[in-house]
Amino acid sequence: MVEKQNNIYWRLVDITSHYLGPAAERFIDRQVQNHLNKDPKKITQKDVEKLMDWIRGAVSLLTDNENLVEDYIGELKKLSKDKISRGTDRK
Repeated sequence: MVEKQNNIYWRLVDITSHYLGPAAERFIDRQVQNHLNKDPKKITQKDVEKLMDWIRGAVSLLTDNENLVEDYIGELKKLSKDKISRGTDRK
């Protein structure tokens, strides 16, 4: 069944998967639930901005590679400023 999902959420998971692999969706879900107290699939671009510091801290605990962390945060900044459609079809 095809459901309407939040395009921002799936783009965030996609970006994160480049850095954290298959743990990306779980990582994002936990960050959103723990720091924003909301359903991860209902995040907005403003929420991405709010999460960046939390994500930077969490990823910095996972790696000493500052370039990787800054590259990841740079991608999140782009996402928070991109014009994004409200939803997309996703299975």
